[in-house]
Amino acid sequence: MVFTKPPPRSGSHAHPFLEVKNYLSEELARGAWLPGQRMPSEAELMRLFSVSRMTVNRALRELNAQGLIQRVQGVGTFAAALHKVASTLSIHDLQEEIELRGHQHQAQVQLHQRESATAALAAQLGVPLGAEVFHTLILHLENGTPLQCEDRFVNPLAAPAYLDQDFRFTTPTRYLFGHTALRRAQYTLESATATPQESALLQIEAYAPCLIMVRRTMSHSQVITLARLVHPGCRYQLSGEFNP
Repeated sequence: MVFTKPPPRSGSHAHPFLEVKNYLSEELARGAWLPGQRMPSEAELMRLFSVSRMTVNRALRELNAQGLIQRVQGVGTFAAALHKVASTLSIHDLQEEIELRGHQHQAQVQLHQRESATAALAAQLGVPLGAEVFHTLILHLENGTPLQCEDRFVNPLAAPAYLDQDFRFTTPTRYLFGHTALRRAQYTLESATATPQESALLQIEAYAPCLIMVRRTMSHSQVITLARLVHPGCRYQLSGEFNP
């Protein structure tokens, strides 16, 4: 692969290591390298920017500390696995959470199909009205008890092989972490009631309180997915820790 140095920014007097760091950060944001993909070597960056190994090494150290890249001694530099980047976006894989508790995750796929985007959905996904989108509806269970109803729409341009996956054995979140260039997320969180269909799947009463998250994720250039995640309030909680 041939790497091209970007033109110098007008009036820029940044330290050489910042030129290297900013170039790699911007290319990662653009999706030039997917998670786990090999990036330019130190030698290639030295030639590209006409800088010393020390300068390149400093740029790579800082990107590594930010969790954007992974450096493997004697092997090379790789775009970070997105589950690491996503930790700053508060995006977690439910299957992983359940298994970390020592419990069993199961998934029941209720819907797995192509649809035409309505006006509202087209606006959310950034696609034309009537464009084909992917739609899945999955019930996640922990030790046989319904824990989450996941209603997800996916932009085919961002994940063309999405519907080829068997989501009984891997979650959409896990798949999208590994096959898209996730860079941003927007979400809303509210306490509300589920729809009749969601209540039936979750085996809860019609007016039982639920924790509902609506989340939209994006790469640098396009929307990847829009998901509605519904959890029974009596079975799910958010937790965290703050260390000043």
